[in-house]
Amino acid sequence: MTRKASLHFIDSSSRHRAELARVGFSLGHHSEVYGDMSELSVHPPREGIIIARDIAEEGGVAMLLERLSRLGIWLPLIAVDFQPRPGRIVEAIKAGALDYLSLPLDPERFARCLTRIEKEAEVFGAQRRRMIEARDRIASLSQREREVLDWLAEGSSNKVIARELDISPRTVEIHRANMMSKLGARHSAEAVRLNLEAKLEPRIRA
Repeated sequence: MTRKASLHFIDSSSRHRAELARVGFSLGHHSEVYGDMSELSVHPPREGIIIARDIAEEGGVAMLLERLSRLGIWLPLIAVDFQPRPGRIVEAIKAGALDYLSLPLDPERFARCLTRIEKEAEVFGAQRRRMIEARDRIASLSQREREVLDWLAEGSSNKVIARELDISPRTVEIHRANMMSKLGARHSAEAVRLNLEAKLEPRIRA
C-alpha cells in the first residue's frame, strides 16, 4: 500500500486543531498540529500537505505562503475556515492555495481533495520553488531592466526595444547586460525562462 501523505494542520485554536487531526487520522494520514507559523518553523516539514486556517486579520493565505517560502517550504496548501466568503476563497486560490474547504471538514470531500493533491504534490512543490526563486531574482531588477526583459521575452531585438522604450540601442545593451548579470543568466533564453517561471502559478490538475 502506498504511504499516505503527512498532514500539517495550522490553527490557533487547540480544540479546532484536535478536531482537524482527528479527521486526518480517521483517513489514515499521519497528522501534525501547530498553533501558528512560529511553531511550524521550529521543525519545518519537508513533505506532506499543509492545511491552514485563512485568517484575514493575519494576512490570510498570501502571508502564510510568503512565510513558508522564506522557510524554504514548498508544500501544497489547503485553506480552511468556517463559512468562508467567496471573496476570501478567490483571494486564497489566487495566492496559491490549491483548494479551500469549509469547516468543520467533510471527511469525504477532504479525502477526495487529498487524493487529487497527493498525486502531484512533489511536482507542484518543485514548480512553486522555481516560481518564487525566479520572482526573487526579477525583483532585483530596476524598472527599465524589467521592461527590457519583458520585451526580450516577446522576441524583440535591441533595435525594436530601443524604439519601444524611446532609448538608444546602446542604452538597451547596457540595461540588458545589467539585467543578465543580476539574474545570473548566461544567455537570453535563460533570462526569458526565468521571466516565464515568475509569471506561472503552479496548479495541480483537477
